[in-house]
Amino acid sequence: MMSVHPRVVHKRRATITALPLYYSGHLLKKLTREKDFKQYYAELRGATLFLYTDDTQDTYIEKLDLEQLKSMELESPYQRKASTIFILTLHTEEVQLKMDNPDTGEEWRGYILTVVRKEIPSKLELLPGQMLRLQEVLAEERKRNIPAPHQTPPPLPPLPPRPSFLLSTSFSSSSSSKDMPECFFSVTRLEAEQMLEANPEYGGIILRPSTLANNYALTLRQPTSSGPVVKNYRLTTTNSGFVIELDNPVTVSSLSDAVKYFIEKTEYRLYPYMESQPYDTCIEVSPPPKCVSITSPTTKTIPKAHVAPMQQSQPKEALLSTPAKPGEGEYVVPNDHKPDDPNLKLVQLDGELQRILKLRRENIYTANSDEKVTS
Repeated sequence: MMSVHPRVVHKRRATITALPLYYSGHLLKKLTREKDFKQYYAELRGATLFLYTDDTQDTYIEKLDLEQLKSMELESPYQRKASTIFILTLHTEEVQLKMDNPDTGEEWRGYILTVVRKEIPSKLELLPGQMLRLQEVLAEERKRNIPAPHQTPPPLPPLPPRPSFLLSTSFSSSSSSKDMPECFFSVTRLEAEQMLEANPEYGGIILRPSTLANNYALTLRQPTSSGPVVKNYRLTTTNSGFVIELDNPVTVSSLSDAVKYFIEKTEYRLYPYMESQPYDTCIEVSPPPKCVSITSPTTKTIPKAHVAPMQQSQPKEALLSTPAKPGEGEYVVPNDHKPDDPNLKLVQLDGELQRILKLRRENIYTANSDEKVTS
């Protein structure tokens, strides 16, 4: 297999890490609980130490976030002809780095402490040229950590309603529940760090109780170019407010001001941790009751009024015409199929009355004629 040119490997590493290269070389590394050292090719890019199996590999197999470095101690006194072993105490573990050449180990120590503390250590046994290179690295690292002036802090997203379980009964007497910031959670340091790591979209600042009575602590998870960094700060309660225990202590009047101080100092890249509330995204239609129809309404048809036809005027003789004479002993049954017109009924009654009167007159005349003939 044809080997890759070192320049190509270096370019690929720079693309993958996206960090400037400050120092590189071979070293041995192991965790404190491990028995044997393993050899690696290491590159210090920014404040991150990338480890490779050899100098021809373009993808790192492990990295150490040195922003979490608490201390870097020499295991044994410096000796010209002995291997150098450094104990690096990180946030979650202890790592040992071993350099066979003590001069190389001193260079590694100088570069690591310079990029982490952003200053050159006061006691270094290096040559003037090596110190000049350290000054260049320090200037470049400081410049890399300064945000561009045209960049404006992103607007903070609106906070969701405060969950009911945030308040705790173990508050100090100097702070009432109404003054407690909404990012307060009654959790331990480990629980706060796990919350920030599991849900970074909820925010990066958690206020929590301290292990000391009536004191508080702030847990921050801050994204960097080399990966997220988790830090913890203590807030001490005083008669006038709270003191943020930094290298230069800061006094604030309330816990809300303490949270605001960290938001401003991180250039609004962090905001308080708040758990979001779930919202429904689908509307379900329940089946309608059986007695209710959901079909579109139909136009109601209004029945037309039944109007009786107009009766044409007829001659009075036609109205008074004698109907067929019913048989003797029979009843006159009116026609039930005629329209129920009141005017028509009056006309019919009048016609029947006229017929009855006519019959009576005829009977009277007939009776009189019989009497005359008889006489």
